[in-house]
Amino acid sequence: MAEKKRIIVSVTNDLFTDQRVRKVCEFLVENNFDVTLVGRLLPSSQSMPNLPYKTRRFRLLFKKGPLFYASYNMRLFRYLLFKKADVLLSNDLDTLLANHWARKFKSNCQLIYDSHELYCETPELVDRPKVQRFWKRIERKCLPKVDQMYTVNASIAEIYSKEYNRQVSVVRNIGDKQKVELSKSKEELGLPTDKKIVIMQGAGINIQRGAEEMIEAIQKVDNAFLAIVGDGDVVPELKTTVAENNWNNKVKFFGKRPYEELLQFTMLSDVGVSMDKDTNPNYRYALGNKVFDYINSATPLFVSNLPEIARIVNDYQIGVVCPSHDVDVIAHHLSEMLDDEIEYAKMVENTKKAASELSWENEKEVLKSIYLETNTLGTERSRSAN
Repeated sequence: MAEKKRIIVSVTNDLFTDQRVRKVCEFLVENNFDVTLVGRLLPSSQSMPNLPYKTRRFRLLFKKGPLFYASYNMRLFRYLLFKKADVLLSNDLDTLLANHWARKFKSNCQLIYDSHELYCETPELVDRPKVQRFWKRIERKCLPKVDQMYTVNASIAEIYSKEYNRQVSVVRNIGDKQKVELSKSKEELGLPTDKKIVIMQGAGINIQRGAEEMIEAIQKVDNAFLAIVGDGDVVPELKTTVAENNWNNKVKFFGKRPYEELLQFTMLSDVGVSMDKDTNPNYRYALGNKVFDYINSATPLFVSNLPEIARIVNDYQIGVVCPSHDVDVIAHHLSEMLDDEIEYAKMVENTKKAASELSWENEKEVLKSIYLETNTLGTERSRSAN
């Protein structure tokens, strides 16, 4: 057997719920890579499950803000500097600077960049121009020097390709159809048995992603219950709103769950929500993991009218594209969706067809072209350009 290539994969999260990174790491293990995944440890972090690759989580003094990003990248740089690696895989811009500098000190080491979003166009940065310019300078310095780059959909790939005049591959966040059997009941998960379940899931339940409107709209939808499974920066505010309005009988927060347990909620839900707002290019072209989790779980979708996600919903007829974020409009369209049993049944059947065509196996073919069909040691050309 050929000697394994060593790859260090870095993220800024706590490794626990990042399904895209998990799938890529498992692909690499399957293809004879020695994989180490690096992230951070938070006070709320759960123990890591048994995985086919190594993990390392840094315990840091700062948990957010500029001091966190600075301290994390310094810690990551030191770690990468003294670890042998044939390939460094940077996930998103907040890990790229450390990888960029560490690669300078490693001979014949390739740097690959997986951009999960238009990082500099997130609302957290758009609303803070000075911070946005800081990250944009890092992007302009580092991104042109990576050896390979891929991102989550064609729209984002086209934007990066035009701006930096380089090839950008597309690896979508399609679920890998793990054989997770439905093993829990609604009662066991704390879901009501007498209402239709509408789920909003994910690790990025943040501002401008429609959660505020959804908790209001669900109050106007008869016989419906909103389950929020995941976390994000807007969740504390949402919890306060629900408590102050005594909406606990219509909305419940379940927090972050292991992926297999998350899918139990998804499979038991009647509608899966993705309601990002068109307030910035990053959200406009969003196509997250949850979309494909809903499809693979035969859960019809209720989504905002954004190009990438609306295209999939309309092409496969697997849900409803809501035309606005007005609370009454959301409530009206969601009620119609749940009340029309014939059309709803068609959507469920169509999700099964969509799941058979939207396959992680197809996305792995792109990964093969990036990691296996190129010489991962032949990087002197790019290193000389550094």
